[in-house]
Amino acid sequence: MSSKKSFPLRIDPKLYQQLEKWAADEFRSVNAQIEFLLRESVRKAGRLPKGEAKAATNREDHS
Repeated sequence: MSSKKSFPLRIDPKLYQQLEKWAADEFRSVNAQIEFLLRESVRKAGRLPKGEAKAATNREDHS
């Protein structure tokens, strides 16, 4: 299992509620949903190294 960086995140309660609903719709935890959204944004911005971008796309296809 890979290690993950943990850090505190302050977020507006209304935004958190929306993330909770969205995560539930996609059968993810809120944490996994936030990580998915961040990874997708980084990938779309072209900021992932080539190999990681392909691996991220493959993970998303199999989620």
